[in-house]
Amino acid sequence: MADEPAALDPAQLSAYFSLIEVSSLLRHAVEGQLREAGGLSYVQFQLLATLGDAPAGSRRMTDLADGVVYSRSGLTHQAGLLETAGLVTRAPSLDDERSVTVTITDAGRALLAKVFPGHIALLKQTFFAPLDEADVDALAESLGRVRDQMRSTPPRSAAPRRRARPVDR
Repeated sequence: MADEPAALDPAQLSAYFSLIEVSSLLRHAVEGQLREAGGLSYVQFQLLATLGDAPAGSRRMTDLADGVVYSRSGLTHQAGLLETAGLVTRAPSLDDERSVTVTITDAGRALLAKVFPGHIALLKQTFFAPLDEADVDALAESLGRVRDQMRSTPPRSAAPRRRARPVDR
């Protein structure tokens, strides 16, 4: 068939399978550390860390879903669990009453401060230990290019939501 894509060369195939395996192993290790240190799931940690890094500790739910590549309904559930635990608050957005803004609380910041030392130690031990500074720089640059390419045509859960255009009457 003329439309059949060419096979991956051995280096491409090796890189792909290594990335998949490293991603799975790292996520498994991180999830265990987060559960043990703070009772958090991986996505809950992503949400708290994103909010902790945001100006004023707040982001719109849609922006959070787009950033962490998680379904909007799943994110709503996770934010609800974090809100019940007192780690975030949710409120109507000041910019758009149809949107919900999520804000990290002092308790959420305290939990991040509690889990971060173990999280950083785990990353250094499992992910960065076999790499030197040049390897880390090359990896960051390469993965950054791949991420940017993939973000240029993201899956629906990672795509910015289109705003409805006003109807002219």
